[in-house]
Amino acid sequence: MLPSPHSRVEYHPQEGTMHELLFIVDESPEGGYIARAVDQSICTEADDLETLKSRVREAVCCHFDEGCAPDRVRLRFVGKDEIEL
Repeated sequence: MLPSPHSRVEYHPQEGTMHELLFIVDESPEGGYIARAVDQSICTEADDLETLKSRVREAVCCHFDEGCAPDRVRLRFVGKDEIEL
């Protein structure tokens, strides 16, 4: 699936790789966090921030073929700051 032209995901079809992938992070009603990738079918959750970072990295590695994973992954927290992994 190609990202929409309005997203912050940078995709370069000639290279076959994505340079940046953005996740939107919400607090879960049960506690912890839920992270959903923009324009990709990747979603994960965790009880704390360190575990969430680890699970996002793992989910990205599982989602993309070897050598096609994005160079940068960013987490944008709803109502808070953005961090880069």
